[in-house]
Amino acid sequence: MNSRTRRARRMAGAATAVVALTAGLSACGGDSLEDDKGSDGGGKGKIVVGSARFTEQKVLAELYAGVLRDAGYDASVKTVQNREVYEPELKKGTIDVAPEYAATLTEFLNLKKNGADAKPVASSDLDATYGELTELAEPRGLKALPPGAAVDQNAFAVTSEYAKKHKLKTLSDLGKSGEKVRIAAGDECETRPFCAPGLKKKYGIDVAGIDPKGVGTTQSKQAVKNGTDQLVLTTTTDATLKNFGLVILEDDKKLQNADNILPVVNAKEAGDKKLAEALAKVTKALTTDDLIELNRKVDEERQKEADVAKEYLESKGLIEK
Repeated sequence: MNSRTRRARRMAGAATAVVALTAGLSACGGDSLEDDKGSDGGGKGKIVVGSARFTEQKVLAELYAGVLRDAGYDASVKTVQNREVYEPELKKGTIDVAPEYAATLTEFLNLKKNGADAKPVASSDLDATYGELTELAEPRGLKALPPGAAVDQNAFAVTSEYAKKHKLKTLSDLGKSGEKVRIAAGDECETRPFCAPGLKKKYGIDVAGIDPKGVGTTQSKQAVKNGTDQLVLTTTTDATLKNFGLVILEDDKKLQNADNILPVVNAKEAGDKKLAEALAKVTKALTTDDLIELNRKVDEERQKEADVAKEYLESKGLIEK
């Protein structure tokens, strides 16, 4: 999400209920593609595409599944709570592919390897960040495929009224205001370096608590709109902020890093060339503006993720109609 964080960063995710979800994943996927390919080298294996539980990840997962099916793979999508759930499953091979955000995943793996006090290795330099990610992913049996131009970073928004009242345009302004804020986000925001800890350290923002309503969810944005919370963790590709009267505060000190979108695969189970070529079609075509529009169709028009993904892939000539 960076959680997009935006990514997600977006990438960021929602609150964890990992035991049941992890158990539910244990029977999914994991078949070796080497055993299932046809004589022409085309992929025929079963592929499970993992997704965190927020709109953009679901859309990206459907885009990946769509091009994989078109390439001959038996692809399905599994939605789990967040990265903390799907990354171990990706490592084990019960999930084969996942859409990711370069810098957010880099730091996630950095902390896993080097501990909570690890020096950050991701940055706003995409090439350098991708290099670090490749090195961190390989020992875990993962392969990070090349990133594209589409980027989604974590973003923090307040109501336009709140911004006007406290004269806020940037996150630095919020820190200087001395206002206490509750953040509507996933509960992992409390520990992720690009969420509450980063806001405190880099901007001096007085974080009074986390309201675990999820990253950029309707519930989170509504909580800020009605004043229950003051700050919402969302993403730079959120297409519905204006519907809630929300505005993003500029990340003027660049807390968020290069969160360009890329696929990550289990190197053993899903590391073949044909699969990478199929996924690269999405990576090369997708832009940030495309992603905003895809998110809008789901969040505002209430279309299904699978439907908007299929329409997009067909419109770009990435799959046959």
